Amino acid sequence: MTKRVVLTRQLLAATAVCGSLAASRSAWADSTTAQIGAIEKQIRALEGQLNHMKTDLASRDAEVRAARKEAAAAARQAREAEERGGPMRYDVNGRPLPPSPLSAPPGYFGPSGSPYMNVAGGGGGGYMPSGPKLKQGQFQLGAVRVTLGGFLDTSSVYRSRNEATDVFSDYNAGIPYNSSPNAHQSEFRESGRETRLSLLAEANPNSVTTLAGFAEVDFLGAGSSSNSRESNSYVPRARSLYATYARSDWDFYILGGQTWSLLTMNKVGITPRQEDIPLTIDLAYVPGFVWTRNPGIRFVKGFDDHRINLGLSFESPQANYYTGPNGTGANDGTVLATSAGISTLNPDATYSDDVAPDVIVKGTLDPGWGHYEAFGVMRFLHDRTSVIGSGSNHTVAAGGGGAAAILPIVKGKFELQGNVLAGEGIGRYGPALLPDATFEPDGAPRPLPEIMASVGLVGHPSKSVDLYGYGGIEHITSSEAFTSGGKGYGYGNSLYSNAGCDIEQPGATLSIACTANTRTVVQGTIGGWWKFLKGDFGTMQTGIQYSYTHKTAFAGVGGTPSADQNTVLMSFRYLPFQ
Repeated sequence: MTKRVVLTRQLLAATAVCGSLAASRSAWADSTTAQIGAIEKQIRALEGQLNHMKTDLASRDAEVRAARKEAAAAARQAREAEERGGPMRYDVNGRPLPPSPLSAPPGYFGPSGSPYMNVAGGGGGGYMPSGPKLKQGQFQLGAVRVTLGGFLDTSSVYRSRNEATDVFSDYNAGIPYNSSPNAHQSEFRESGRETRLSLLAEANPNSVTTLAGFAEVDFLGAGSSSNSRESNSYVPRARSLYATYARSDWDFYILGGQTWSLLTMNKVGITPRQEDIPLTIDLAYVPGFVWTRNPGIRFVKGFDDHRINLGLSFESPQANYYTGPNGTGANDGTVLATSAGISTLNPDATYSDDVAPDVIVKGTLDPGWGHYEAFGVMRFLHDRTSVIGSGSNHTVAAGGGGAAAILPIVKGKFELQGNVLAGEGIGRYGPALLPDATFEPDGAPRPLPEIMASVGLVGHPSKSVDLYGYGGIEHITSSEAFTSGGKGYGYGNSLYSNAGCDIEQPGATLSIACTANTRTVVQGTIGGWWKFLKGDFGTMQTGIQYSYTHKTAFAGVGGTPSADQNTVLMSFRYLPFQ
């Protein structure tokens, strides 16, 4: 083979190799480009997923922040509810609701440590809130939740002057003047009659409606055969017997039955079972403390998440009239203002002749610090003056207004509280039970002007100790009297004889009688409670109280008499449901 031929073949081979290399490079380039495109597409997809994840994470962060905010709000509401005296309630999804206007704090202790424990929620009609579990003393009967309350009590009382009464002192007629032998001897009694039993039933027909019924009794009733000689056979006494219908969406409730008067100061709002009752062992409480417990019907509307409440009630009336030693003094005829009970009313008691209920209005404010109230009462005093063959009826308007407040000076530790009521014919609303009215010359009721007030300091140095000090006064501001035929009539007449008030057993001679119409009753008292055992077994506590009471009469013939009373009470209690 010639060199030309060899060279030619080598050139052809080289060309073929170059072509093959070029083709391979082109194919590799095309493949690389495709791979790069695929990778770029994946990168764009990943970037899209990353952006989506960022958006989703931001949304979840917002949800977490919202949930934390809601949890913080729920915790704040719970704290506020506890501070204001209301437990947390829950909706069908377990979310907390604002405090109910009818709720009371779990474990709340009412007067003298008595438990009025209310429960959040309930069940019925397919609505079962997911709230707190059943607590001590609670059980479920179908759709109705039942809470037991009360305590077993033994109390003792010492008085420097004999009143011949139990742990319910008589601050007016019960404190004897020196004319009575009782003023010269002391009194000691023991009693288990403050023992108290209560039952609260609650149900929720739907998520906005709460039905409740409350019954409470003690044993301070006295039947015709009751005595302290051997078996101490005293009878139960109705304290509270009522039902409530409440709508949370309306912030409104209706109460019907026997309970504390709307005039009685509340701890928060106008809330049943959260009346701010003095912590005293003495069930007459403190002169000047405004209260009654009697039947009626009440309507309450709340505003601004229960910070403002307005109430209206129509309550059973009962007037206390004073007839002087010379009679009513009616110019013509006889006056009928009260009648003895018959049938199911006590035949040993008298009942006023009334034509209308006592009408009470009340407004409360709970701005976040303290509790404030303003209230008023309208009364309709009624009697009849009769002569042979005819007569005439008289109806006289009476009433008054007042205010109350609770100031938490040191939150949870120390508070200042008080109330005041002033007006005419309001004596029944004070513990001293001064008369509401006397009589005009024509026999019509003549209301007595009066002012009553009390103030208290309550301290909680520890969870197991409560200390208190109260002072109060009830004062008839002026006499309502007249003279006819040289004789005195009415109340506080200066012609009445007080000459015998400082003479023991002065006899029945009018010139040395002791009429002594009470003008002022004033008292100071201190005491405390110690819960020395508390747990799942309940609470055992003991208390002690001392009070000094002084009463002064209107001036009359022979001077202005006065009398006083020193009282010491002790109590030992077991609260099995607290």
